[in-house]
Amino acid sequence: QVQRALLALTIPLEMLQVVKGRMMQAMSNGLSRQTHAQANVQMLPTYICSTPNGTEKGNVLVAELCQSHVRILLMTLLGDGNQTPHVTDKIFDIPGDSMQGPGEALFDFIAQSVRQFLAGITTPEERLPLGFVFPFSCKQTQLNKAELLSWSKGFSCSDVEGKDVVQLLQLAINKQELFNVEVIALMNDTVGTMMTCSTRERPCEVALVVDKGTNSCFMAEAQYVDMVEETNGRMCVNTEWGSFGDDDALSDILTPYDQRVDQESSSPGKKRFEKLVGSLYLGDIVRHTLMALSAEKALFIGSNVTVLGTKGALETQQVLEIINNEEGMAKARAALEALGLRPSERDCCRVQQICRAVVSRSAALCAAGLAAILSYIRHSRGLERLVVNVAVDGELYRAHSRFGEILQSVTGLLAPECMAALVPSVDGTGRGAAIVTAVALRLMDQRREMDQLLAPLRLSRADLEHVQALMRQEMELGLGQETNANSSVRMLPTYVRGTPDGTGEGRGPGEGGPGEAVAPLMPPCWLPAERGEFLALDLGGTNFRVLVVRVAEDGIRMASEIYLIPTDIMQGTGEALFDHIIDCIMDFQLKQDLMEQVLPLGFTFSFPCQQLGLDKAVLLTWTKGFSASGCVGEDVVQLLREAAQRKQHLALKVVAVVNDTVGTMMSCGYDDPKCEIGLIVGTGTNACYMEEMQNVGTVEGEQGRMCINMEWGAFGDNGCLDHIFTDFDRLVDEKTINAGKQRFEKLISGMYLGEIVRYILLALVEKQVLFCGKPCPRLQTRDIFKTKFLSTIEIDGLALQQVQAILQDLELDASFEDSVLVREVCQTVSLRAAQLCAAGLAAVVEKMRENRGLSQLAVTVGVDGTLYKVHPCFSQHLQKMLRELAPNCTVTFLQSEDGSGKGAALVAAVACRGAE
Repeated sequence: QVQRALLALTIPLEMLQVVKGRMMQAMSNGLSRQTHAQANVQMLPTYICSTPNGTEKGNVLVAELCQSHVRILLMTLLGDGNQTPHVTDKIFDIPGDSMQGPGEALFDFIAQSVRQFLAGITTPEERLPLGFVFPFSCKQTQLNKAELLSWSKGFSCSDVEGKDVVQLLQLAINKQELFNVEVIALMNDTVGTMMTCSTRERPCEVALVVDKGTNSCFMAEAQYVDMVEETNGRMCVNTEWGSFGDDDALSDILTPYDQRVDQESSSPGKKRFEKLVGSLYLGDIVRHTLMALSAEKALFIGSNVTVLGTKGALETQQVLEIINNEEGMAKARAALEALGLRPSERDCCRVQQICRAVVSRSAALCAAGLAAILSYIRHSRGLERLVVNVAVDGELYRAHSRFGEILQSVTGLLAPECMAALVPSVDGTGRGAAIVTAVALRLMDQRREMDQLLAPLRLSRADLEHVQALMRQEMELGLGQETNANSSVRMLPTYVRGTPDGTGEGRGPGEGGPGEAVAPLMPPCWLPAERGEFLALDLGGTNFRVLVVRVAEDGIRMASEIYLIPTDIMQGTGEALFDHIIDCIMDFQLKQDLMEQVLPLGFTFSFPCQQLGLDKAVLLTWTKGFSASGCVGEDVVQLLREAAQRKQHLALKVVAVVNDTVGTMMSCGYDDPKCEIGLIVGTGTNACYMEEMQNVGTVEGEQGRMCINMEWGAFGDNGCLDHIFTDFDRLVDEKTINAGKQRFEKLISGMYLGEIVRYILLALVEKQVLFCGKPCPRLQTRDIFKTKFLSTIEIDGLALQQVQAILQDLELDASFEDSVLVREVCQTVSLRAAQLCAAGLAAVVEKMRENRGLSQLAVTVGVDGTLYKVHPCFSQHLQKMLRELAPNCTVTFLQSEDGSGKGAALVAAVACRGAE
């Protein structure tokens, strides 16, 4: 019978794996908004989003509500890594009637205890933040806002359940005229346990309490905590795992002894996991086991065992003494004899075995729960291996070393991919609560600094409407012959008079719809019947491409190669630049076996030009880091032809030069006849659109439409946008080779966003918000923070571990908390860029709508550029804001597939047809 009882109290490893799996499922249910209401493991958010980093300092008060007393504690932190905190505390016994009386009386008693404590010590007059340790189940909606769900542990005060306990305590404190004391954080004992074991060098992200009851908490990825709006960073989740199994998930491991303990408890069917694990219940589990065995005549033969029917007759403390190797047998005899039993030596031995089985089972079940948490963390962070510190506290863990050994070893067997170091907590409820409060203070200060620093980058709807109006104003100035020189938006005619429709028929200018790309005097027809091969050259950044585009009946095929332009050539002489381009064209033709053919070439030249014809464009200014001499004011097609002559490459026939924005519009127009706008958001930014000829004062002719290359990157160069430039934008601008130029582009494009972020991070380091204020010499390096990092860091669902890895690759000693802040900076900068782009585009579509006298405009934007295509949020933010700013326009975005290459070739093909 004894062996049977021991076997029933022993859970095999395979079954513990099953329990672990069920716990993980219960945790997931608790975290999900859909299943939270029915979940037994509640997974309550605590709104604690950081562990200590050691910089916390100042005076912090704690009020800790315990089983029979209130403890008030004052901790002074010195910012030394929390190594030498100064602690003063005092205990105040709760009057017996306060635990079951009116709630107001209980909170008044806590507030009076605070007043008496402060009266006995010298404290500064300044604000005293207070952390409230309230060890009952609460629904927390902020760090300082929590409604009591239910009392337990002998408390049943009236008029408190469903109310905000922080507010009740603050009201009671105010009644005591302690106006410098502010309750800023509420927590339970488990969270305090985790905090007291955590330092910057050794963060502790899991806590486990095995006391009269049991609970755990851990730092979860905020994006998986559905019950809160916060999606960045981490948040400590209080599992409330004592209720695990209330849905019968543990029915196959419950023994008859457990069932009897549950039935005689004050809450049958509730807290099933806690009743297998908590010290409040272990003595009674042993008692019921002994009672059953004595009824089977396996124990205490000849003794009157009636006493074993009394709840609490055997206490857990006695059980823990009995399982002690050295004195256990003597303790067993003493405990049993004190109950009036006459145990034999064999009885004492068997009682010791049963006590060990009950305590070992408690430890093994805790290990299954802990393994579930560790595996959940590992999966949610996308890690192959998790290394973590686990804070542990509670009577069972402290009183019995074997408990900790079982907990450690079984956890290792159940979660072999997780390495957990158990760290004993020291005064988790008191010191831990003080540290939680100090961390909350630090985060509040940090948030204030962040909001203050980023406020100028956070544009309101009114700000964006103003930018939209200014863009419209500059567009009108740029189109007028008399006013063009005063506009920062050049509005350059492109001599492209229609967009291709790909049907073989095409519609010309003035025919009420898209036509094709032609010079002004060419017949307005786009004929895909124009077969053959065309070369395209795409120059718009540090890389450039040479392409061959083959137009056939079944569509367009392309082959291309990318060539690098070294910095010394970008910033050297014009001759060297164009000679390099010709060398690359010849290399490409050689590889493609095209040296013997004279092919028409379309040249995408993505810099501001005054276009004088389809194959004549005068460079107005360099952008994007180029400054080659002898080019500004010259016809770039002529420069290319002269380089070809120098290189004796006579098989070159440049027939059209277009901007990449125009090429993008043309390329998309081939697929979608409604495409009448081109947009580039990449290294630089620009837009073009089809304007009514009657509005283009800089070109003769009134009929039809012409594509206008806006060159909107220079919007604001005349000072009209000075009110939205921040100090960070000015720092970026000052360090560029074209200071004071392309101001709009420097707020939006990929070439500059990383630099804006870098300057913001430097300011945050200086304010000691980031990296604990430690100097970051690497951040002083210009262009170290690439815009591609913004795109990666902002990927939805990217674990903070990966964000941290990106920052550490930059030699930045970033904590998870730092990673959250860096992500917020990136999001702020990229959101502003997308919204400004939307404001510019809203001005364009609204002008087109008004030009055509429409109440509603439907138009497609052909869009290209790495920022738009690669950044995870840019396109959504742009489209959302555009809908708000231009509600009367239905705008579709079509991503260009190689617009600058294919678009140039399409223009070249039509130019050839026109020439023939």
